[in-house]
Amino acid sequence: MPAEEPSNIHCHLDDLLADRGMTLTELSKRVGVSLVNLSVLKNDRAKAIRFSTLTAICEVLDCQVGDLLTTARDP
Repeated sequence: MPAEEPSNIHCHLDDLLADRGMTLTELSKRVGVSLVNLSVLKNDRAKAIRFSTLTAICEVLDCQVGDLLTTARDP
C-alpha cells in the first residue's frame, strides 16, 4: 500500500481559539463534535471534514472557512 502524501491544507483552529479566548473543550461542547475529532483537525491530521461540522465550527467561532482552513503552496 503506498504511503499517503501529506495534505497542503492547514488548519488555523489554535489561532482562532486563542483570539476568542476559547478552549478546544468548549468548542467541542458548543459544536457537538468530539474533542478527539477536533484535535485531529487542529493538528492537521484530518483526512476529511463534513460540511455540517465545518459550518458549525465557523458559526461558533464567527469566522469564514478561509479563516479556518488555508492551502500551503509548494515553492
